[in-house]
Amino acid sequence: MPQCEGMAGRLYIVSTPIGNLEDITQRALRILREVDLIACEDTRHTRKLLTHFGIETKTISYHEHNETDRAGELCEMLAAGKSIALVSDAGTPLISDPGFRIVSLAIEKGLKAVPVPGANAAVAALSAAGLPTDEFFFAGFLPARSGARVARLEQLQSLEATLIVYEAPHRIAATLRDAAEILGPRDAVVVRELTKLHEEFTRGTLNQLAETFTDKNKARGEIVLLIAGARETDRQTAHQSGATAFAERFASLQQQGLDEKGALKKAARELGLKRDEAYRLMMAQKNRRSR
Repeated sequence: MPQCEGMAGRLYIVSTPIGNLEDITQRALRILREVDLIACEDTRHTRKLLTHFGIETKTISYHEHNETDRAGELCEMLAAGKSIALVSDAGTPLISDPGFRIVSLAIEKGLKAVPVPGANAAVAALSAAGLPTDEFFFAGFLPARSGARVARLEQLQSLEATLIVYEAPHRIAATLRDAAEILGPRDAVVVRELTKLHEEFTRGTLNQLAETFTDKNKARGEIVLLIAGARETDRQTAHQSGATAFAERFASLQQQGLDEKGALKKAARELGLKRDEAYRLMMAQKNRRSR
């Protein structure tokens, strides 16, 4: 199979459609035809895409369960002058998908990593959501367990940027309830089945959406959740909540026998606070007590 001029030893990170097969670039199709090998999250899934476009390039699996070993193997091929395209099941590789290990290892070995941009669910959803786009924060998937999810939302609640997360349909109702409890009645958008036949944007406050998606029939397909960023009142509430949580945990650790320094360090680590912020909260607490 012929190689593209200058392609030898290059790793191409190729974006593929997230639903509509027309959303693939001419460059992506050319690269997929001309590389020596395509590393796929799921070879069966990717083969359907390749067959649709008449591409017969050899494929190899590269997913979260084998990427540690496979990254080294693929980098050896790159070093030997082979050209490789990395694809995920849909969208841009590495964005909540495997690929980081091979890209970082290739760069470490002085090999060239080349992006071939295209579809991305987070950016596509943001572009039509109607929420502010000047700043956004992509948080990937939130934790599956409610306790960990709440803790993560508490870390994110003071961000002014529009928050974007991916979510599984069977968890979206619980995630919306937790988000409404932690973030309050912010505007939000649930986007389902982007670029597909049943694409849907459902808008409302987090409370309204939590109510809407209690109906399991509403929660189907791939989901992107977008939440408006914090306002000044939200930041004040988040600060007060963080100060209270720190004060309670700091006092509890001291009661357990830790000295001030140890309690400060452990409380800061558990609550995700920087050490200087934790120190400032501790001093503020002391000042209030001395009044």
